[in-house]
Amino acid sequence: MIEHHVRVHPSADRLPREEQLAWKLAAVATGTGTGTGTGTGTGTEELDPAGVSMAVNRVIDNAAVAVASLLRRPVAVARAQALAHRGAPGARVFGSPTRVSPEWAAWANGTAVRELDFHDTYLAADYSHPGDNIPPLLAVAQHTGRSGADLLRGIVAAYEVHVALVRGICLHAHRIDHVAHLSAATACGLGALLRLPTATVYQAVQQAVHTTTATRQSRKGEISSWKAFAPAFAGKAAIEAVDRAMRGETSPSPVYEGEDGFLAWLLDGPQSDYTVLLPAPGEPRRAILDTYTKEHSAEYQAQAIIDLARRLREKAGPLEKVRSVVLHTSHHTHHVIGSGSGDPQKYDPTASRETLDHSIPYILAVALEDGAWHHERSYAPERAQRPETVTLWQKITTVEDPEWTARYHDPDPARRAFGGRVVITLDDGTVIEDELGVADAHPAGARPFDRPAYERKFRTLAEGVVSPADQDRFLSAAADLADLDAFGLDRLFPAVDTEAVRAFDALLPKGLF
Repeated sequence: MIEHHVRVHPSADRLPREEQLAWKLAAVATGTGTGTGTGTGTGTEELDPAGVSMAVNRVIDNAAVAVASLLRRPVAVARAQALAHRGAPGARVFGSPTRVSPEWAAWANGTAVRELDFHDTYLAADYSHPGDNIPPLLAVAQHTGRSGADLLRGIVAAYEVHVALVRGICLHAHRIDHVAHLSAATACGLGALLRLPTATVYQAVQQAVHTTTATRQSRKGEISSWKAFAPAFAGKAAIEAVDRAMRGETSPSPVYEGEDGFLAWLLDGPQSDYTVLLPAPGEPRRAILDTYTKEHSAEYQAQAIIDLARRLREKAGPLEKVRSVVLHTSHHTHHVIGSGSGDPQKYDPTASRETLDHSIPYILAVALEDGAWHHERSYAPERAQRPETVTLWQKITTVEDPEWTARYHDPDPARRAFGGRVVITLDDGTVIEDELGVADAHPAGARPFDRPAYERKFRTLAEGVVSPADQDRFLSAAADLADLDAFGLDRLFPAVDTEAVRAFDALLPKGLF
């Protein structure tokens, strides 16, 4: 890996584009290393087999959560908007055979993938859901007649860039939403998919970052449905940025290092100094292997806590005898989804689903009571408002523990931890405690997700939505992704009852389109 130091430069420096982060990201995607070439190279030709296999897993994972969310309102709204923009050749939308313009397919499918907060994650200096790159890449691959191998090349490149940015540049400390890194990664993935020149991808990265920088209010307080739309918007914007760049248009430059740019005014200011690690020319692109998916439909920091609650449930005995529950955890978990956030909505039984899946006190209460987690039943209003649940919920608090914060940021992936220690105190003074560092499904967990686990997750979420025979057909297509031709990419959209989808969509209020 090569260390690239990124800092603010005054305009008078006239920083050469080859020294700018956006160029270096583009060069990784196009296979030209970090040199000065303007053409596409061969660095993305020989993909790491393990990385390709994991990319297939994530295609399966995305489809699983997408079909499970088809009859949810935000997904239906995004789909309705997309279906008003038919295009040829166009791209498919989950839940419909109609082909639409690729940026709108990315919008609809990105929302479907994100709605349940149930696909992959990578946590480091910042947060991310790298699987959000896949919908726009798939849409453009379909629209441009590319193969499954082309799509895989784009996915691997997007993950490589996304993980590098998340490792090196913290956005959340400045209350900037993490989709700013996503849009850059997607633009790079599209460049690799389409074999664009480095100079074109460079311009697209800068346009994408410039237009998708937003605040984290979308994940604060009363969280709205925009949480599902945000990554879809970033993917749509990245497609549009690539289109403009392919037509010869330029962009705000240098978008990261400029004196009025991203670092200077939105992040650490004029004294910004970041280090971004990127692979050297010829080095395998394996960043996707450092990412991980969710077994439970909730914020990633809740994954290990749900698993831990299942263990503690039997030890705790009757929960009406609980005096208090304290979760000792990392700074992020305490301040973002814990009582340290200061959000009263974290304890509101009438809060939105989006708010509840960012409330570790709620999640811990339900997991202790049920010993399980379900993507719909665990969030149902009648579940959240159950009197005994509300009583237990109010007894749960979080505290930041420096040890857990250090483990969260440990540079060694084998030691990095996202869980915590739960201390339950009963009315008679008995103390019950246990801890768990990583979720069972994490690569370092008790039951790391493998291909059969991804397939089981797909079948579970597709039950009642996709027939068993069509489940088999989809899984077979995904497994053969590297060998699919352009027409074969249609097989990555599981067959569903489109009449039921259309009937649900017909109930929505009408918009402009």
